[in-house]
Formats: sequence, C-alpha cells, structure tokens
Amino acid sequence: MKWLILFKGGVETQEYFSMEMSHTFEQNGYQIYWYDLMLQEESARILMEFYNSHREDEFVAYTFNFNGIAGEKGLYPEDGTNSFWEKTGIPVFNMVVDHPLYYHKYESYLPTRYWQISIDRNHVDYLRRFSPQVAIIEDGFLPLGGTALCEQVAMPEGRKYLPISERPIDVIFTGNYTPPHTFERFLSGMDQDYIDFYHSLVTEAIENTEETIEVLAENAMKREIGEMTDQQLKMCMPNMSFIDLSVRFHYRAEVIRTLVEHGIEVDVYGAGWDLLDCEHPENLKIHGSVNSQECLDQISQAKLSINVMPWFKDGAHDRIFNSMLNGAVAVTDGSRYLRQEFTDGLDLTFYDLKRLEQLPDMVKDLLSDEDRLQQIADQAYEHCSKEHTWAHRTQSVLQWMKNVL
Repeated sequence: MKWLILFKGGVETQEYFSMEMSHTFEQNGYQIYWYDLMLQEESARILMEFYNSHREDEFVAYTFNFNGIAGEKGLYPEDGTNSFWEKTGIPVFNMVVDHPLYYHKYESYLPTRYWQISIDRNHVDYLRRFSPQVAIIEDGFLPLGGTALCEQVAMPEGRKYLPISERPIDVIFTGNYTPPHTFERFLSGMDQDYIDFYHSLVTEAIENTEETIEVLAENAMKREIGEMTDQQLKMCMPNMSFIDLSVRFHYRAEVIRTLVEHGIEVDVYGAGWDLLDCEHPENLKIHGSVNSQECLDQISQAKLSINVMPWFKDGAHDRIFNSMLNGAVAVTDGSRYLRQEFTDGLDLTFYDLKRLEQLPDMVKDLLSDEDRLQQIADQAYEHCSKEHTWAHRTQSVLQWMKNVL
C-alpha cells in the first residue's frame, strides 16, 4: 500500500491546496495520511506508531512552506539526533509558495531525501545560487493551481459558471491587507543609517516594478558595502522580507485605492481592509476575513477579479486561476510567466503598476461590454481547465516522484 503524508492545521490556504491535491493523489493509488500540525508532539507520536505498524508499506510526504520539516517537536528530537524523516528515509517534497529568502533558517532541518519546488522561476534561480545544497526536482518550477466550483457541486442547467450578466458583484478582490507601516517593527532597534537604507530600498522597489527584490537588494548592498560573496549576501537576504512585504502591500493598497477613488465599487474579502486610507470609503465594500472556499464562492459571483501579484516576476498567483475557473475575468499586473502563458484581452487583462491612472478607465470599459467580458471569461475557462487546475499540478508532481523515487 502507498501512503502520502499531507499536513493540516497550519496556514488555511496551504491546507486547502493539500486537500485539492489529495483527490488526484488518491486517484493514482495513494492513501492519504493527514498530519495535524496543531497537535504537535501528539501528532508526531501517532505518526511514528502508524509508521511502525505499516513498515512494509510505501510512504511519501508532500508539504507546503516547510510544514513538518521545520524542527517541529516530536519529529525533531531535542537532543539533536536524527529526525523522524531521517530515521525512516521517507522522501519529502516541499512546495514553497513564498520567496526562499523567508526560509533559509530551515535548511538545517532538511532530510537527506528531500526535493524543493518553487512557484516562480526566479525563486529557482535564487535557490541554485544561494542554496546549491538544496535538491531541486526537475526544473524546480510549478505554479499554484486553481479550483473550479463546478468540479465540486452540480451547477444549474449544466453550466460551468454563472453568466456575466447574472453576476451581482462588478469588481472583487480576495486577499488580506496590512498597512505597510506595520512592517516597521522589523526595523526596531536598528541604527538610523540601516533604517534609512531599508526605506530607500522600498522606494527603489516601488519605482522598479519589473525587478526582483533580490536583485535590487544585491545592487544596493554592493553600492553601500562593496563586493560581497554569495554567502555574505545570503546572510543579509532574510532582512529583505521588510522590503518584500512593504512593496507587496503598498501596491495592493494603491490598486484598490485607485479604483474606489475613481467611483468604482470594489468588494474586498479579507482581513484588514478597514485600515485602508482612502477618500471614498463608500466605494469599498468590506466583507471581512474569509477562507479559501468562501473566496471561490464570491469570485463565482463577480464579473471582474482584481489580482495584485505578490512580487512574483516570473510566476503566478492562484487567484488568477481561481478567477478563470469560476467565470470571472482576471485583471492583473504581469509577470514573465503570465505573459508567456496568457494573451492580454483574450483570456485575461493586464494592467501596468507604473500606469495605475489607466486602470479605472480599463475597468469601466470592461464592465460596459458584457458580451466582451463573457468571451474573455469563456476563453479563460477553456484554457485554464485544460492546463491550470490542481489536478494538473498534482499530475506533474506524480511524474516527478516517479522519476526520482
């Protein structure tokens, strides 16, 4: 019997991704073992007992963002002896859905039989340069997938999604908001020169929307310090999380603010939007925090779904695929991957972060022509349903597993 260990109880979205992948894993002969991250040592004890009673079976683990391989109690003995993964030899595949600079601290915990997957090609290049000891599977790149509600429930009259003309929400954004000034806590205790340096980097990133955080950071550090080795640069990179988060939420705020201040109502689903400073809050329809399933439910009621990329310059975000698979037209800033994969005006619409003043008219033009919107939505669904679901991503993983195990 083949067992696949998946993880629940951590970040809600990552648990949802795991649930989506589990269906295809099961269809391909795996039994799913769910490890509960909330129970910590108790979960580790139960897993060890289960493994010991099924030693003749085959085990593989698939996780997101180092869940279960980050030194968790029970799985990693306090005396520093081998982890559960090392003792059992269970292979672990880890899909990292944020920039690798957030996770250097976990590299010492990685088991011998380990492979990492990134959702942006630039993240793969970063790993190869700064963490060459980390095993990358195949080309190392696999975008997130999307979920179609029509695959979960029967739709009326056999339709895949609600027609544009029947959708009650004009413009939706699904995702949390955190005011950028909140991240100043990362700079507490630093000398003013360092604080000024990081603030200047935020400004530079805002002005250079096509460039990655790591390139901007390296160039800035070399201007300030001079030549640096890769190891020295790597030690500095985790501090750049301040830049990454500040710029991400700066543009998330700017995009939504630009729309609402030009008379466009935007329904926002996610925490923190009551903290957005804008001149026309009456156009911001705040619905509060929701889970992944509720996000899909609301996207399926919207005509346009706004996406703001989390500074992935050669990757994608699942918000785009979820929109396409549920009949909403995705409106997003670009990336190298997205522009290779999709066609502006055919299956989605691109806007430019450097020209946000054009976004309101773009949105108004789209909303004024429902026939055009329907054509884009239909084309997007056909494209995405054939290539960009979680089932497609899981099939890729299964092939990679077959190649290395």
